[in-house]
Amino acid sequence: MPTTDPTDRVQIFQVSTLYGAATVAAAVDAGQFGDPGHARRLLLVSNNAEIPETAVRLDAMTGYERIAARFDEVVDWNEAVHPHHPSSWAPRPEESPLWQRVLRTAWGLGSATVELVVESIQVNPAKALAAVFAESAVQVYADGLMSYGPTRDELPQSIACRIRRVLHLDLVPGLRPLLLTEYGVGAELVPDDAFRAVLREIAAAAGPDDEARLAAAAEAAPTALLLGQYLAVLGILTAEEEEDLHVRMLRGAAAAGHRSVVFKPHPTAPASYSTALQEEASRTGVTLTVLDGPLLAETFYERCRPQLVVGCFSTALLTAAVYFGVPVARVGTGTVLSRLTPYENSNRVPLTVVEHLVPDLESAAEPAVPGAAPASLAPLVRAVGYCMRPTAHPGLRAETVRYLAEREHGGDLHFPAERLAELGLRTPARV
Repeated sequence: MPTTDPTDRVQIFQVSTLYGAATVAAAVDAGQFGDPGHARRLLLVSNNAEIPETAVRLDAMTGYERIAARFDEVVDWNEAVHPHHPSSWAPRPEESPLWQRVLRTAWGLGSATVELVVESIQVNPAKALAAVFAESAVQVYADGLMSYGPTRDELPQSIACRIRRVLHLDLVPGLRPLLLTEYGVGAELVPDDAFRAVLREIAAAAGPDDEARLAAAAEAAPTALLLGQYLAVLGILTAEEEEDLHVRMLRGAAAAGHRSVVFKPHPTAPASYSTALQEEASRTGVTLTVLDGPLLAETFYERCRPQLVVGCFSTALLTAAVYFGVPVARVGTGTVLSRLTPYENSNRVPLTVVEHLVPDLESAAEPAVPGAAPASLAPLVRAVGYCMRPTAHPGLRAETVRYLAEREHGGDLHFPAERLAELGLRTPARV
């Protein structure tokens, strides 16, 4: 492995999903990490699944090779920390210098200046990587809708002071991320055109197996796509409840007139989910195609251009609308939002955004392509963000009090009375 000259710079890009890797690739292509040759670039791949050995590896995903080609080398974080799990392992403070020496040797970094580009800095492996390279500048990229919410946990000041910016996709035009703002970190958009180009590149990389899957789906002339998320593994729903959620999506699509539907399951979802949908499809007279395999939903959007995408709160809902102009609708979003615990669960803001922007398919609302964020969204997100992390954003308290006072009542889907009481926020009298 080559050793970097001491005067060189090394940029380490940590990724765990193809969607996140595509975001990074788009930022690289847009020159947001300097000109080509500015630094040696390492793609650090981590598999954060509960049981990594049973999950689809990132390097098995369609389009991965084209993403990886942008980098000088690919290294594996799971191998580096084996036998520890990447989501739970972090070095003890006294071990960090030793670990840095080990990784510099293993990855041929020499004494080069290292810059870190990571996702989810508040958790491992990003947090562990920042602890190992304790003097490195850190840049964070947002993998989805969570960037619009507050930072999940308080960061050590030794890490927070090194974060330079948050790069994010413009999934909700006009809405600014709350992530890391308590540390004075600014946000920067990844250009839409650059991200669209990467998505087209991924779609064009489909191999023979992928082409067969896509051809089978296209042959059925589908007009709608259902997105599975596998919320049971997060403990948000039971497996039976999530199975029923997918069935409700199918019923909603059928009621809206779609007679051929594709289901895109989460890669780690059980096969029984598809079985239940097949039974419901037979009952309702809908042609159902299951699009499994290592394909991004965005590849289907690019190749098959559906007329409708249905989901609960997946980022892929907003990607369909923003980058492909496909109308979207939601199912079960309010139910999941009401069930979400604890209140500060980081899925709360993605749920809030989708519940506010995306029409409810079960209420017979017309699917739509959400445009720029309405004036009502930012105050809602900021108030929810304050209630999630009040100590991180004390400056939002007065704004939140005013917002609640302007509402018809203070206890509802977004602001349960119990949470308001816990925070000492006045609950206006019901009208």
